[in-house]
Amino acid sequence: MNLKDCLKNVNDYFSPEVIGEVNDVYVKVAKIKGDEVPWHNHANEDELFYIINGSLLMEIEGESSFEMKTGDIHIVKKGLNHRISSKEECQIMLIENKSTAHTGEVQSKITKPIDQQLKSK
Repeated sequence: MNLKDCLKNVNDYFSPEVIGEVNDVYVKVAKIKGDEVPWHNHANEDELFYIINGSLLMEIEGESSFEMKTGDIHIVKKGLNHRISSKEECQIMLIENKSTAHTGEVQSKITKPIDQQLKSK
């Protein structure tokens, strides 16, 4: 499996697609461009971000925001309010528990239920 090849199937920004699973965890890829991700948290799950290509602004409530670049990994711990954005297209991989809701308890126009994230599997 090649992550960049998997991204060829992702047509919409902010729309993660499941590319595999390991035990109780999904491996997802997504493209980010803009600032449509709302502030949200995942009460019971950590979330791993890996930057495949590009740069991503990571904002975590109560902390200084920082830029992630190609090759960087960051784990957002459960319960922390966070959001991400990117001025130019950024390609990411996410590793999340299968129970992790896309935008936590916050519903927005970009929120995708898991059945829509499984379409490429």
